[in-house]
Amino acid sequence: MAYSATLIHGDGIGPEVVTAAVRVLEATGVAFEWDEQAAGLGAYESAGDELPEATLASIARTRLALKGPLTTPVGTGFKSVNVRLRQHFDLYANVRPCVTLPGIPSRFDDVDLVLYRENTEGLYAGLEYFDERNQIADSISRITRRGSERILRFAFEDMIRRGRHRLTLAHKANILKRTSGMFLTIGREMAAEYPALQFDDRIIDNMAMQLVIAPDAYDGIVTTNLFGDILSDLMAGLVGGLGVTGSANVGDDAAIFEAVHGSAPDIAGQGKANPTALIRSAEMMLHHIGEHAAAGAVAKGLVDVYADGSALTGDLGGSASTTTFTDALVERVAFHAAR
Repeated sequence: MAYSATLIHGDGIGPEVVTAAVRVLEATGVAFEWDEQAAGLGAYESAGDELPEATLASIARTRLALKGPLTTPVGTGFKSVNVRLRQHFDLYANVRPCVTLPGIPSRFDDVDLVLYRENTEGLYAGLEYFDERNQIADSISRITRRGSERILRFAFEDMIRRGRHRLTLAHKANILKRTSGMFLTIGREMAAEYPALQFDDRIIDNMAMQLVIAPDAYDGIVTTNLFGDILSDLMAGLVGGLGVTGSANVGDDAAIFEAVHGSAPDIAGQGKANPTALIRSAEMMLHHIGEHAAAGAVAKGLVDVYADGSALTGDLGGSASTTTFTDALVERVAFHAAR
């Protein structure tokens, strides 16, 4: 059986890292029937539409997408396609695992965290107002019970599925008593349904401090949109940056797996790109469709290649090209998949 999935190559280094990720998926033995679609700056320049209806229709049909990085014009031009995709498909859960790989210079060598970020509400709901006469700008943080319940439920259930033991809710309920306060209250109520899972909470500024002091003391973190945006990048910094961390945006009707780093047009087509982030996103996609053994083969293969160190790309201190790195990884993934 082949899984139907939408494939978006993206802009800049997107085609290179997507090609690498597809090769790694093939090495697991899991078959995909790819529906290749366009989005981003390249789609806009070639067809005048940065998010074609055909792309939306494809994702609606397959309910599964692997997407390369997209370029968003700065200051002018079209709005972020990434944000529009999340809004269109109501992808309310952003999942960002951060797991140490060997050989990456870091202050910590045992980080294993997963962050669950609410993806549709809070300050990012876009409810902004401007009083021209008095030059006053307002931005409303909208938190709903429905939005809070579904991300919290997703986090609790996913923690159980992953075999994890502790979920920490990050908030600012000491000051934002209505918005963060409601999110915290709902989290505490729901925690009673999961007695096997340790539940606690941290004020967001303390949470950030704790993560850079003792990240190994934490397991999973769930939080609202803005706080999750900040913490997810902070956590990526603990394991080497955005180039080595995967990401998923998940809703009830679709899931899109992507690297969160930029499209890096300055190195596009030069074979310098590190495809690890998208490969880790592809690993997450395998878990999402229930192909856990294949996902494990990808994870083990990455550890092998990073531990060996002879086929790392330039951003990691090596001299290997994107293709050379992928060749080495494909060999290791195929080895683990066959066992």
